[in-house]
Amino acid sequence: QVQLVESGGGLVQPGGSLRLSCAASGSIFSLLSMGWYRQAPGKQRELVATISLNGDGTTNYADSVKGRFTISRRNAKNTMFLQMNSLQPEDTAVYYCNAVRLPTWSMYWGQGTQVTVSS
Repeated sequence: QVQLVESGGGLVQPGGSLRLSCAASGSIFSLLSMGWYRQAPGKQRELVATISLNGDGTTNYADSVKGRFTISRRNAKNTMFLQMNSLQPEDTAVYYCNAVRLPTWSMYWGQGTQVTVSS
């Protein structure tokens, strides 16, 4: 099992920045990748960014956040970050941490953290 705990959400004005953190515990030695998803009211959950935990840490971003958001990790595989810059009202959502574990490709989710962008 893998436990994920997010932190760092809050209220920010348009154009502002926030940094989300996700701490993983449990069977983290077999994690393949971690990522951030978000879900706005009345919308489906969507991928924001992912990062590989093996090799060179390949990253992947949704087009809507490219150039504004940066995903990163600590080498110990137990902490992941999402630096969010130039935030806009459309970034308002609950942000969820996600992890994929081998060999079963099991997916794990955190409880979510609210990000609200408003003046």
